[in-house]
Amino acid sequence: MLFVALLLATPALAQVRGVELRVPRAFGYFLGDLVQVQADIRVDPGFTVQRPSLPKPGPVTYWLDLRAVTVEERREGDAPLIRLRLTYQDFYAALDSRTLDVPGFAVTIQSDGKEGLTTAIAQVPAWKIGVSPLREVQPERRDDPAEYLLPDGRAPRLDPQPATATALTLLALTALALVPLARDRAWGPFAPRRGRPFALGLKALRRAKRKARGDDLTREAFLVLHRALDATAGRRVLADDLPLFLADHPTFRGQEEGLKKFFAASRRAFFGRETEAAARDCPLRDVEALLGRLAAAERSA
Repeated sequence: MLFVALLLATPALAQVRGVELRVPRAFGYFLGDLVQVQADIRVDPGFTVQRPSLPKPGPVTYWLDLRAVTVEERREGDAPLIRLRLTYQDFYAALDSRTLDVPGFAVTIQSDGKEGLTTAIAQVPAWKIGVSPLREVQPERRDDPAEYLLPDGRAPRLDPQPATATALTLLALTALALVPLARDRAWGPFAPRRGRPFALGLKALRRAKRKARGDDLTREAFLVLHRALDATAGRRVLADDLPLFLADHPTFRGQEEGLKKFFAASRRAFFGRETEAAARDCPLRDVEALLGRLAAAERSA
């Protein structure tokens, strides 16, 4: 680490006790490298740095730019410490190794005391860095041009099995983690099956045959078929709605005549109070057969 110390003890500059300059290294810089510099300024108590007096980022010389400046003020012992961190960038295209001078700069410090504003100048000294070329200007002559290049390094042979096993394990764990998510979201096999209202209606009619008789059974059979039609359409289906129902569900077009007969009998049973006549027009066996045909068409859809 390059270390430059400048101690100031003259009466006129008694406010500045010393300036120390630190650089990570003094040599080995190439074109484009960043150079980090730390300047420590020790001053008398009560003094602080005037921010406008700090160096501004920009070109310093034709080959050097100041990229950034930061300030840290703290107390060390009985004296304040002003620490400047400067970042330079080297743009010198060196053809050989050489030492270059980096200009110093002045910083103003101030103290606002009882007797008014007191200022002083802290001089950060110039310093040197060593720069090096990126390549040889005139390398040793060789017969084979390929000898100017270093041989390629040998890469170690890697076994892909551990990585493959890890990837497969993670893939399996991911698939397992998707199972509860798919169940929650009803994806794939967890998706709800489309209902089969006519098949359910056929089962309901067969149960009703074991419990009811006569007019009650006729009305229950008609209601079962009505509910199956409503569930399939997603709304109430009346006799006048039959053409629209068949247009929306062409699978059941083949049962149009049976459905017309059913709706006519249902109207007599529920609105004309002619249950016996309705049972003659559309007997229970016809309702059950119609439900069976609708259920078969439903399964094939």
